[in-house]
Amino acid sequence: MQSENKNFIVDGGYQLSGSIVTNRSKNGAVALLAASLLHKGTTTLKKMPKIEEVHRLIEVLQSIGVTVLWDDHDVIITPPKKISLETIDIAAAVRTRSILMFIGPLLHHFSSFTIPQSGGCTLGLRSVRQHLWALERFGVKIETQSDHYQISFDTLKPETVILYEASDTATINSLLAAARIPGTSVIRYASANYQVQEVCGFLKLLGVKIEGIGTSTLIVTGVPFENDSESTTLTYTVAEDPTDAMFFIAAAVTTYSALIVEKAPIEFLEVELNVLEKMGLHYAVHPVGFSENGITKLADIVLEPSDLVAFPEKIHARPYPALNIDNLPFFAVIATQAEGTTLIHDWSYEKRAIYYTELDRLGAETLLLDPHRIQIVGASHLRGAELVCPPALRPATILLIGMLAAEGRSILRNIYSINRGYEDLVPRLESIGAHIKGLG
Repeated sequence: MQSENKNFIVDGGYQLSGSIVTNRSKNGAVALLAASLLHKGTTTLKKMPKIEEVHRLIEVLQSIGVTVLWDDHDVIITPPKKISLETIDIAAAVRTRSILMFIGPLLHHFSSFTIPQSGGCTLGLRSVRQHLWALERFGVKIETQSDHYQISFDTLKPETVILYEASDTATINSLLAAARIPGTSVIRYASANYQVQEVCGFLKLLGVKIEGIGTSTLIVTGVPFENDSESTTLTYTVAEDPTDAMFFIAAAVTTYSALIVEKAPIEFLEVELNVLEKMGLHYAVHPVGFSENGITKLADIVLEPSDLVAFPEKIHARPYPALNIDNLPFFAVIATQAEGTTLIHDWSYEKRAIYYTELDRLGAETLLLDPHRIQIVGASHLRGAELVCPPALRPATILLIGMLAAEGRSILRNIYSINRGYEDLVPRLESIGAHIKGLG
């Protein structure tokens, strides 16, 4: 497991070169693990990333009686006759916010149950009310206790769900609930993000009819759980990860490198690339077809060393098809190498922008205006330093990228938060010329 590497040592200031193939999606993988609970037979999820977030959810599945086996990068999932939540691995569950997505499928196993309170990244107040408001439309009651959620219902019914905002996980929970409710449900103001499209692709294999994939209105015609067969086997291949591709785009841009990012899910990177183009990035996009799911369009992105200027507008994320919320932090480290002042507005999390100020310890010049807005003045000459990873995935990765660009030796400690979402970063970075080592 990746947790054997607890620290990174980086000798920075070197350009990267060559090409890197985009890894498979963290957020898609964890959503599909939850969705597998809707199938009575064996599910094989192919090309699953071996990351800590996936390991935690597999530990949860195994603790409730599900048989889960790895075959290289394929995960083979066989449910028991009856799931037992009495033995749930609480320690694993509380380490990932993704446990919330188990609520939707567990509704079709139990009419009353509890799950542990979720954890994951420490990013401020991340309300679960959207999940509550969405699922209560189907007849579900959710009570929040100090360390767990109590879920119950009398009867599940198809309904129209109107989301307060286009939350990825609330949309997925709504989909997983609606998928096994006979009749037609409608999810309005849904997220159309890549992990939602992954779940839709998987549910269609279960016979669920879904209209509107890739839009903000999903029409779901459910198939009763009782109609599923234990003898049926399903195989689904996880698509490529836009945030993995964006990590390497940001690394190339920040180190003034020529790099090819292969098989990037281009529809989920177009706005990011447009912003970078306005900042002065030279690049080309070459379409290469679709991922195995037949939904996700892929392209090779050819990046050239470029002198950047600050983006003239604030950089902020919005629901797809706008700039992705998980890709926004990468612009903080990119901005350290852009001439002028960049304003980043991270409106959705109370704490994440605060973590960007850690770039100062590498020689960046930042000014935190409030918990959501930060100004970054560039271009800065970055230098090596010793830092501890913040308890949040994307802010941790931008410190690593900063270290790749920083002259001299850097040490990044306690890298569990990076291992939650990225697999084999050391050998992958070494393959494109980075000077990096992982230490226990």
